[in-house]
Amino acid sequence: MQTHEIRRRFLEHFVRAGHTEVPSASLILADPNLLFVNAGMVQFVPYFLGQQTPPWATATSVQKCVRTGDIENVGITTRHNTFFQMAGNFSFGDYFKREAITFAWSLLTNSVEDGGYGFDPEKLWATVYLDDDEAEQIWLSIGMPAERIQRRGMADNYWSMGIPGPCGPCSEIYYDRGPEFGIEGGPEADEDRYLEIWNLVFMQNERGEGRGKDDFEILGPLPKKNIDTGMGVERVAFLLQGVDNVYETDLLRPIINKAEELTGRNYGVEHTDDVRFRVIADHARTGAMLIADGVNPGNDGRGYVLRRLLRRIVRSARLLGADKPVMGEFMKVVSDLMAPSYPELATDFKRIETVAVGEESAFLRTLNTGSKLFDDAASEVKAQGGSKISGTEAFTLHDTYGFPIDLTLEMAAEAGLQVDEEGFRSLMAEQRARAKEDAYSRKHAHADLTVYKEFVDRGATEFTGFDELATEATVLALIKDGVRVPVAEVGQDVEIILDRSPLYAESGGQIADRGTIVSSHGLKVRVNDVQKIAKTVWVHRSTVEGGQLTEGDTVLAQVDPAWRHGATQGHSGTHMVHAALRQVLGPNAVQAGSLNKPGYLRFDFNWQGGLSEQQKADIEAISNNAVADDFAVNTFVTDLPSAKKMGAMALFGENYGDEVRVVEIGGPFSMELCGGTHVQHSSQIGPITLLGESSVGSGVRRVEAFVGLDSYKYLAKERALLAGVASSLKVPSDEVPARVEQLVERLKVAEKELERTKIQAVLAQAGTFAAQAQRVGKVLLVAAAAPEGVGAGDLRTLVADIKGRLGAEPAIVALLGNDEGKVPFVVAVSKHAQDLGVKAGDLVQSFGPSINGRGGGKPEMAQGAGSEPAGIEAGLAALRARVAELAG
Repeated sequence: MQTHEIRRRFLEHFVRAGHTEVPSASLILADPNLLFVNAGMVQFVPYFLGQQTPPWATATSVQKCVRTGDIENVGITTRHNTFFQMAGNFSFGDYFKREAITFAWSLLTNSVEDGGYGFDPEKLWATVYLDDDEAEQIWLSIGMPAERIQRRGMADNYWSMGIPGPCGPCSEIYYDRGPEFGIEGGPEADEDRYLEIWNLVFMQNERGEGRGKDDFEILGPLPKKNIDTGMGVERVAFLLQGVDNVYETDLLRPIINKAEELTGRNYGVEHTDDVRFRVIADHARTGAMLIADGVNPGNDGRGYVLRRLLRRIVRSARLLGADKPVMGEFMKVVSDLMAPSYPELATDFKRIETVAVGEESAFLRTLNTGSKLFDDAASEVKAQGGSKISGTEAFTLHDTYGFPIDLTLEMAAEAGLQVDEEGFRSLMAEQRARAKEDAYSRKHAHADLTVYKEFVDRGATEFTGFDELATEATVLALIKDGVRVPVAEVGQDVEIILDRSPLYAESGGQIADRGTIVSSHGLKVRVNDVQKIAKTVWVHRSTVEGGQLTEGDTVLAQVDPAWRHGATQGHSGTHMVHAALRQVLGPNAVQAGSLNKPGYLRFDFNWQGGLSEQQKADIEAISNNAVADDFAVNTFVTDLPSAKKMGAMALFGENYGDEVRVVEIGGPFSMELCGGTHVQHSSQIGPITLLGESSVGSGVRRVEAFVGLDSYKYLAKERALLAGVASSLKVPSDEVPARVEQLVERLKVAEKELERTKIQAVLAQAGTFAAQAQRVGKVLLVAAAAPEGVGAGDLRTLVADIKGRLGAEPAIVALLGNDEGKVPFVVAVSKHAQDLGVKAGDLVQSFGPSINGRGGGKPEMAQGAGSEPAGIEAGLAALRARVAELAG
């Protein structure tokens, strides 16, 4: 049975049983505890906590999930996957244990002809929590023999999210794969043979603080008893497809086949290669799914996880023998395999491919850089007579430059060196421990939103701000410091919930309106911010400046007209720039975020590489031409499929409702899903001036612009600046660029002449240094401080000149400079001095500690730098002493 069919049967089974099918949430949710959605129930947490009333009593979904806590273990065994699909059924106070167990049993054991999976009931086992007699009796009543029911403790059969929140006992269903996979004795004896396929969580309690699976306090019962189940789609797939593990299933094996084709190696021949094949298969699928949901490679958070996954693919492919780029091929296979369940992988394939291929290109450049750094490290080790690259060096290559330890080991072996693997792994373990501690410190209980629940259940705040700037409203509640209060006095900060409001609540990149709330009895409240609770209730964060505000008062809520005018300019201007970007760069310039406020906008978009000056000029021109065309701005509400069919653009990773608002500017010029406030005609935006374009992460660029009066003020300032420069240069404004270019060219010529003069002055001192050479044993030694300000390049030239002036004598020249707080140094040893056993690298070790310096090179010359100029004299003394030992 194919995986897509397993998904379909699951959803149909529960829809027939009265459940509402809920689409998978994005892998990225606004949950401070999660990098990615990692369980089927995550999107339902507010319902389980009783903070919101669910729109359905029962639901079913197949949720895409990513867990990345054990990336290093992926591929080593066949049990680990970073991406997986969790099929679940959920009850919010409707049914409980009996129905949950019965639903699962019937789907698993019903025949394929009757819509089930056709598992042999004799191969199924169940576990229950230690004291859950009720669950055990239900299993017995449906025909599960007592000998195939096992009781297990809190660590195995009591579920929580690992933080304060909902929890409860669970019952797990296992499949016996047979004696060839392990010993008898049920799940307690062997969880490789007895494979868990479904977990039924009886969510009935709320837990407190604690760090382990079984060291937390049970605080008490939840408001309602709930059901949360999770069936591992991939595990069921490999059982029903008759293969040994998930990597052999229909959604992963084709990726391995493609890897075989690209590398020339075969899967199933050698364990080390198999690990790499499995890494490629797993990470390619996870990477594509993350990019599809709006994640881009970066150096922290979600972006760093994605970067690690993609780079592990490249590394594994190279170690298998691939000598050409591979990422595009893997992304195409993943798209073809997964699109039947996730069509966005096909519709958005070009962007997914561009991001993944861009990261591959960047990593290949990193590998080239890392190779050079490795060569330097290896040369230094050899110059010092060593045979092992330190764990610190290997860790720096890995952590700072992204150079994989596998390649470090491989290249070290080719260079006849070893690597201090124990030291490297110790540093890695320390880093993981720090990261784990940091991750736990960021975790906290879900924010207590119960004070708002009544108003979420009551229904959405009526937003009147599309049609008017002042609205009469009733004060439904006053909330101070998370507690509902009856009255707010002058000087107090308070959250105000109204039944209606014209003030826009921050969302979609547009910051909240500013305004006032007043009444006929002298009340004056300044509204500082407006935020949404559960996307439906407007919370006005305010300060009482006059009078007294009481729950139940009738008030007048007003938007600051100047603020709103600027805000609409900024938001409509964002749509102009977005449309212009897509005209100039093409459809792959997809929005990755935005911020707009009065007079200003910034727009982030997916793109590899910076924009040219011409591209920026074209974007600005197209935007302003659209403003000048005075396009009408139309808004309308429709269903999501219809909006997409019209070509309306949506933000990736955003969850939209059944109905969406479309903002259309100039017909086909711009059409986006948007809930923000806008001008009525594009000419009302005013001039748009691009301020610049920059990188905000791998594959993500940002443009910023002023609009309206702020744009005019900026241009006026620039004009005044240009006029001042023109006056100073005594040329007309339009001749300033040419005049500046002339001055720059003259400055370059002068700098070159100055540099030439400086070098001549430095080299002129070579004779003086050579004349000061001292006889130390069998060698001539020049050990001195170089003239202040001499850089590393000039120092090398000076040392070579001095050594040449000393003739055929065994000679050593060492100069230590002081260049703006740095201590560059060069040591040269003549051929005859080398014959006496003197090596330049060895001499560096004698004075390096005094200047906090490091360096290396070949026996005839070593160089480097330190950071302690105060130690120069002590370093020279140590060098002279070392030379006396070696050449005495």
